[in-house]
Amino acid sequence: MNDALAVIGQNSHRIHFFDAAGHREIAAVELPPTPHEVLYDAGRQVLYCVSTYRSGFYGQHGPRAHELVVVDARTHHVLDTIDVSPEHAPHGLALDSARGLLYVSVEAGPAGEGGILVVDVDRRAVVERIGTRAPGPHWFAITPDGTKGYATNKEAPFISVVDLKTRQLAGTVPVGGSEGVAVTPDGRYVVAATPMLALRGTPAEPPRLSVFDTAADTLQHTIALPGPAVPVHIASDGTLLVGEVRFVPAQDDAGAPRFLPGRVHIFAAGTFEPLGSVDVGPMPLTIGSSPDAAVAYVSNGGGSTVTVISLTHRKVTGEITIGSGGDGDSGPHGFAYVPARPTGH
Repeated sequence: MNDALAVIGQNSHRIHFFDAAGHREIAAVELPPTPHEVLYDAGRQVLYCVSTYRSGFYGQHGPRAHELVVVDARTHHVLDTIDVSPEHAPHGLALDSARGLLYVSVEAGPAGEGGILVVDVDRRAVVERIGTRAPGPHWFAITPDGTKGYATNKEAPFISVVDLKTRQLAGTVPVGGSEGVAVTPDGRYVVAATPMLALRGTPAEPPRLSVFDTAADTLQHTIALPGPAVPVHIASDGTLLVGEVRFVPAQDDAGAPRFLPGRVHIFAAGTFEPLGSVDVGPMPLTIGSSPDAAVAYVSNGGGSTVTVISLTHRKVTGEITIGSGGDGDSGPHGFAYVPARPTGH
């Protein structure tokens, strides 16, 4: 068995599995509509998939969904579906494999303000909820030691800092809205894309990366970006990748923006010095990488492709087409890399 790639098709309502070597599709598993993110648990050899809305995306969607689906990464079968009701719109995922805890962001609703659910992955049950003081926490990242978490909030003017030992909100870091977030492998820094992507109107502040020190949760410096960004990913060697969204704004309130090819910016580990940029598909939503940090993958939500990038040569080396949803583009969203050789807890 070769390494595999697992890609969520937001509009195909499936998780698609591909051979990592030849990019041949080997399986597809039906999920509740509309799935957004996926995370691989290497110790348990399963994937956690969240359905966020019944249709659409943040700010423009149908009824909110409430499922967390557990899929066997080897047999490609659904093992369980965890209904998190009355919580809804689960999206951001982070795993503390050693403690057997999965963290899932949810939006404000009948259960209270937006927050982070704590899921016992062996019992497959929600065991606690941590409020974030924000209506719509969207992405979530934790430090390698599992003690702190960071929830980005598209509309709230701060990032929520969560103490995962006491399971309480520890504080907030001021920003003008935020998108993707990642923590460096050494746990020293958090990098977030700010502000919120504004497809209409004027953004709250210029597009940039905000870099925070996790020891004090204070802003260390910012990195200017040429355009708004959504996904942020840090590879195992510390290389930072950021996906810029490029588009032509709608002509009026009733229209839709026209997405142009996106771009991924690459920054050096530790110093965050720019190393180069590569063009990818429209609306990059998620970036992942191979365990050896040799290859990066970018899901292009504005179409039906995943762009393959050699991080060694910093150039595009391929493209994977995700099955259509039947009513247009499949809308690739979440991504996970599944190594052929499983690891222990």
